[in-house]
Amino acid sequence: MKKTVFKIQKMDCPSEEQMIRMKLEGDDQIKSLDFDLENRRLEVYHTGTYQSILAALESLNLNTTQVSSEEAELAPNTPSDKKEKKLLWAVLLINFSFFAIELTTGLVANSMGLVADSLDMLADSIVYGLSLLAVGKIVSRKKKVARFAGYFQITLAIIGFVEVIRRFVGEEKMPDFQTMIIVSILALIANVICLFLLQKGKSSEAHMKASMIFTSNDIIINTGVIAAGLLVNWLNSSYPDLIIGTIVFLVVARGAYRIMQLSK
Repeated sequence: MKKTVFKIQKMDCPSEEQMIRMKLEGDDQIKSLDFDLENRRLEVYHTGTYQSILAALESLNLNTTQVSSEEAELAPNTPSDKKEKKLLWAVLLINFSFFAIELTTGLVANSMGLVADSLDMLADSIVYGLSLLAVGKIVSRKKKVARFAGYFQITLAIIGFVEVIRRFVGEEKMPDFQTMIIVSILALIANVICLFLLQKGKSSEAHMKASMIFTSNDIIINTGVIAAGLLVNWLNSSYPDLIIGTIVFLVVARGAYRIMQLSK
């Protein structure tokens, strides 16, 4: 048995952890995965060499480097499939619920920031849904759904970009900044809860640290939409909402690309 440590610079939220788990779950030489999101490190307990594992991680374009590799006596215990499914269902339902809430309120409030953030929530829902398919080693089914989900997500991102451009060049009514702020605060709380549930489920000692929370992409996005709402009010302009919407659509497009990498 060997323990190989990888540094994954762009692994800073639970959905990216799930993507890595899905990418590696078909490798029979891997016995256990131990994630440290705060320090962006992954410990892999495995037989054989680490080169194929490194190649799989590099295909996700998360800036992965191999730190060390040494002999290990025993791989740590991993959560049971039943426990893992329960956690994944919880965070999936939270994310999908806020996708629906943010999409609806974003359209009503005329906010592209909220609409874009809703698609980011949908992206996380897709990742957790794919993870549920991955539990139990349903590899072929996972790849087909990943391919469809990736194309679906990139299509939504493109539609969002087109709408942002249309609003930049046209005359649009001001977004409702109060709705933007209130809904984004609720979405931020939902993301914190998801992060807490996923980290708590790893072991009895796992906990949520503030430094990790505030480096999470989802929480940064929520904060950005809140800031955009404040700027819409202070500047009496819709541009802050359109700018944050553009940024989030880029994040969604990047997530779609990574999801499609799982289908290879």
